[in-house]
Amino acid sequence: MSTSLLITAVLVTLVAGTAVDGCPPAERAALLAFKAALHEPHLGIFDSWTGNDCCHKWYGVSCDPDNKRVADINLRGESEDPIFQKARRTGYMNGSISPAICKLKWLSSVIIADWKGISGIIPKCITSLPFLRILDLIGNQISGEIPYDIGKLSRLSVLNVADNRITGRMPRSIANLSSLMHLDLRNNLISGTIPRNFGKLRMLSRALLSGNRIYGQIPYTISYIYRLSDLDLSLNRISGSIPESIGKMAVLATLNLDGNMISGRLPATLMNSGISILNVSRNAIEGNIPDVFGRRSYFMVMDLSHNNLKGPVPRSIASASYIGHLDLSNNHLCGAIPAGSWFEHLEASSFVNNDCLCGKPLKTCKVD
Repeated sequence: MSTSLLITAVLVTLVAGTAVDGCPPAERAALLAFKAALHEPHLGIFDSWTGNDCCHKWYGVSCDPDNKRVADINLRGESEDPIFQKARRTGYMNGSISPAICKLKWLSSVIIADWKGISGIIPKCITSLPFLRILDLIGNQISGEIPYDIGKLSRLSVLNVADNRITGRMPRSIANLSSLMHLDLRNNLISGTIPRNFGKLRMLSRALLSGNRIYGQIPYTISYIYRLSDLDLSLNRISGSIPESIGKMAVLATLNLDGNMISGRLPATLMNSGISILNVSRNAIEGNIPDVFGRRSYFMVMDLSHNNLKGPVPRSIASASYIGHLDLSNNHLCGAIPAGSWFEHLEASSFVNNDCLCGKPLKTCKVD
C-alpha cells in the first residue's frame, strides 16, 4: 500500500472512531440551539450540557447505543430526580421550543413537560422526525395549532399536549396516526368538531379531549376503535345524541361526557355494557332510564344527574352486580326507589331534586 493510501485509511478510521465515540457535532449544535431558546433559572439542569459529547452525562439527553445519535430528550419539570429533591421544588422554565430540535432526525421521544412557563408554538417541522414515538408537552403555555400534517408521524404512539393553550381544530390528519395509543388534548382551547375519520385510530386506548371548545356530534366511527378503554369528552360543547354503538364497544371502561349539550335518550346499551365509570351529567338528556340492568351492569360510578330524565328509577337496577357511586339527582324522576343490597350505602343526595321520588333513603312513599 502506498504512503498516501495508508494515510487516507488511517484518517478514515480516526473519523469513524470519533463518530462512534461521541454524538455528531451537528447534533450537539442543534441541542445547544434548543437550549438557547429556553431559560431555567432555579435548578441548573443545563449546567451539564458541556463538552463535545452530548451523549455523555448531558441531563435529559440519551443516545442510541449503536450509532450515537440523539434518541431521547426527557426534560420534565416534576420529577423525583436528585436535582429536584435537593432544590425542594418543582421546575419552572420559560422560553420556547426551538425548531433546531428538528435537526435531531433520530429522535424517538420528546418529553418537555410540566415546566409551566414554556410558550411559543409546536415547531411545524416536528412532523419531519420519522422515528418519533412520544411527543409529551403537557403542562406548559404552548399556543398555536397542532401541526396540520401531524399524521405523517406513523410511529407516534403518545401525543400529549394537555394543559396548554393550543387553539384551532383537531387536524383531520390526526386519524392517520396508525400507531397512536394515547391521545391527551385536555384543557386547551381546541375548537371545531371531532374529525369524522377519527375511527381510523384502531390502536388507540385512551382519548382524553375534555376541557376544550369542541362542538358538533360524537362521530359514530369512534365505536370502530376496538381497543378504546377510556373516552373523555367532558366539558366541551358537544351536542346531538349518544351513538348506541358506543355501548357495544368491547373494552370501553370509562365514558365521561359530562358538561356538554348532549340531548336525545340514553342508549340502553350503556346500562348493560362493560362500562364501569359512566358520567353523562349536566347535559339535556331526556326520556326514561332504560330498564335493562342485569348481571353485566357493574358501575364504580354512574352519574346521570342534572338532565331531563323522567319516569321511575327502573326496577332492574336492583339486579345490577354493583353500583358504587350513583347520582340521579336534579332530574324529573318519579316513583318508588327500588330496594337493592348495594342501595344500602346510598345517601339522599343521590336522589334529591327530582319531581316525586320516594322510599329509602328519601321519605317513605305514601300508600293510597
